[in-house]
Amino acid sequence: VGKDLVARIIHEASPRKETGVFVKINCGAIPAELLESELFGYKGGAFTGANKEGKAGYFEIADKGTLFLDEIGDLPLRLQVKLLAVIQDQEITRVGDVHSKKVDVRIIAATNQDLESMVKKGKFREDLFYRLNVVPVFIPPLRERREEIPFLLAHFVSEYNRKYKTHIRLSKEAAEILSSYRWPGNVRELENLLVRAVV
Repeated sequence: VGKDLVARIIHEASPRKETGVFVKINCGAIPAELLESELFGYKGGAFTGANKEGKAGYFEIADKGTLFLDEIGDLPLRLQVKLLAVIQDQEITRVGDVHSKKVDVRIIAATNQDLESMVKKGKFREDLFYRLNVVPVFIPPLRERREEIPFLLAHFVSEYNRKYKTHIRLSKEAAEILSSYRWPGNVRELENLLVRAVV
């Protein structure tokens, strides 16, 4: 639906654009056993195969910037506890380390799951839900904001014409048909269809 874009716009429109970077992590795309070290980093030699010097996690990389936690509903309960502590104390501890480090990170979390329902079922921590649910932003699916479709069509056709050095144009009829489609895959489906058409 454009969650990444909204998160980036929030970062770009804030003073954090000048002081730090925008970092995105998809909590559902990284195996649970690796996610902790990716988020919080690890001390050198913390586990087999670990870098000798250790490694900074996404929280350290995003210090003074913004960390976008996409698909937060997929975060394992064990890590939800640690994330809650980081939000409350503004400190992280690398895996295998005993020393903590202060971090100043704006967290933007997104999901397409019903977190309130997950809280009731015990699949998402209630205290973390309330910590994250400070300024909720609901982004409706593309089918509920059809007035944006012509602009997205023009944007993607222009972008991929430039990339593939083509001069494809959408007819008025094609634009109307595409604007009336329900787009169950939202913006990504629309973009993929236009890439395919241009290619």
